[in-house]
Amino acid sequence: MSDTKEKKTPVRKAPKAGAKTAKASAPVAGLGKLRLRVRAYDHKVLDASVKQIIDTALRFDAEVVGPIPLPTDIKKFTVNASSFVYKDAREQFEIRTHKRILDIVNPTPKIIDALTNLSLPSGVSVDVRMI
Repeated sequence: MSDTKEKKTPVRKAPKAGAKTAKASAPVAGLGKLRLRVRAYDHKVLDASVKQIIDTALRFDAEVVGPIPLPTDIKKFTVNASSFVYKDAREQFEIRTHKRILDIVNPTPKIIDALTNLSLPSGVSVDVRMI
């Protein structure tokens, strides 16, 4: 049972651009990480939004950790198919909420500004925290 493999989270770094961006991309004092928690009902829209966020962060020479998939929340609802008599006839519905986490290490003000101005598809919610 020692055959289990540990999965490492990919760390992406943008290529070094040169001396002209060194001054503009100085990290804000006191900021450690920017944690983005992205949620959506459709996993395809979620993955496209995460890719858009990563591309935006890498454009400003940010170090991005993730996306880390979190467990899917499943809410199940059972309703009676009939309104009056047939108690045994029921229908079941479920809502799945897919989640991902992204970490941006040492964000700059330009990165934060670019992420706040990013337009994401409807149905995608992003929670931003400083940790």
